[in-house]
Amino acid sequence: MGDTVSAQMRAAVVYECGEPPRPGTVARPEPGPGTAVVAVRAAPITPLDVLCATGTSYFGRPAVPYVPGVSGVGVVEAAAAADPKPPQVAAGTRVWFPTTAGMRPGNGSMARLCAVPEADLIPIPDGVADDQAAALGLSAVAAWMALTWRAGLRDGERVLVLGAGGVVGQVAVQAARLLGASRVVAACRSPQAQEAARTAGADEVVELSSAEGPDRLAERLARACGGTVDVVIDPLCGVPATAAARVLGHRGRLVNLGGSAGPEAVFDSAILRSRSAALLGYTNNDITPQQRRDALTAVLDHAAAGRLGVLFDTVDLDDVAAAWAAQANGAAHRRIVVRIPGGP
Repeated sequence: MGDTVSAQMRAAVVYECGEPPRPGTVARPEPGPGTAVVAVRAAPITPLDVLCATGTSYFGRPAVPYVPGVSGVGVVEAAAAADPKPPQVAAGTRVWFPTTAGMRPGNGSMARLCAVPEADLIPIPDGVADDQAAALGLSAVAAWMALTWRAGLRDGERVLVLGAGGVVGQVAVQAARLLGASRVVAACRSPQAQEAARTAGADEVVELSSAEGPDRLAERLARACGGTVDVVIDPLCGVPATAAARVLGHRGRLVNLGGSAGPEAVFDSAILRSRSAALLGYTNNDITPQQRRDALTAVLDHAAAGRLGVLFDTVDLDDVAAAWAAQANGAAHRRIVVRIPGGP
């Protein structure tokens, strides 16, 4: 009986696609060749987690039950077993890590322990709390890479961040400034999002309205940006992207990371051609592990120095179902981080 209990651990478990996870127990993982076991401390609930668990993502319907959590923060508990080379990250190291939960078979980060390929472990510098590192995570990687890799942001350029109240947007506002932008304008819908953008340091915040058409919005964005803008970070698509594309200057770049305001936008061919403007897509799934490591390391170093951070809320594992529903229904105004308790 004791062996059976010790072989189990607490976790959030998705039992049915389309339903929030509930607290439960699953088998404890064991380290294997090239794989370490991490004692998880914090795991964010992200839009990707929710999408995968619906069973409607392009990754397909995940096998249930499974433990969700596409990323997490914890401490390396056991290094790789049966591996002749020394471990890449020593036991006791605090790390951030990704998983493929919901995208491929296997459990994710919302459990007491998680098995992770050693090559994916990224040490967290002192000065960054577990919850903050978890809240930043893959969203921060997306913001950083959209600005640097896809947009190729140059010193002195002007940046417009749509949906700047979310984690991607908050990081993009701060990262743009750190990367040398001369002006950073944010566009957000809710009062909470607008305040988050101001806290992140936007020079000006433009309110988005669901009732406003692209013509009027483009006029207001142009005034806020000083006429035109060099780079647009767009996790929204829809009407906001339609309007923002009209504000692109000569060789301006719009990088789309999502479609929360709608799956389609309308672009004026004459504007794009006359300004040699570019429309670019971005997904974290298209970057290499080294790019992900470099981006998150840069973000965490800035966070440790007090130059970058995002707003978030925390919940206990016992409250994961309600928190998940809030994220799924759009009722969560901040990133939600699940705290994982120690013990079995």
